[in-house]
Amino acid sequence: MAFNGAWKVDRNENYEKFMEAMGVNVMKRKLGAHDNLKITIQQDGDKFTVKESSNFRTIDIEFTLGVSFEYSLADGTELTGSWSMEGNKLVGKFTRKDNGKPLTAYREIVGDELVQTYVYEGVEAKRIFKRG
Repeated sequence: MAFNGAWKVDRNENYEKFMEAMGVNVMKRKLGAHDNLKITIQQDGDKFTVKESSNFRTIDIEFTLGVSFEYSLADGTELTGSWSMEGNKLVGKFTRKDNGKPLTAYREIVGDELVQTYVYEGVEAKRIFKRG
């Protein structure tokens, strides 16, 4: 339940390199690095509702731990996969529909921040959020 609440992106680490590895064009990378992403997370047992709101889109995502679902990234990349809980960390194992390559995502609370880590093709990036 520690994930519950509203979070606003504060800073990124290696995010443009990650987007480049994902095949996002330079213009979208520049915009994506400054998207003012806000996420609201509500956990009820194994069920999560996540609202993502940025300069580009607002979407609601519902998922249950361990149950596969489909998701589209802001650039249109389609994924399929699931989230699980490993200790106090949410771990997302996804596969790109266009090329079959894996994308792993992690969400964890570190101090008073939410840290989202993404790994694709050996490139790791972080987006750090503060409550807001």
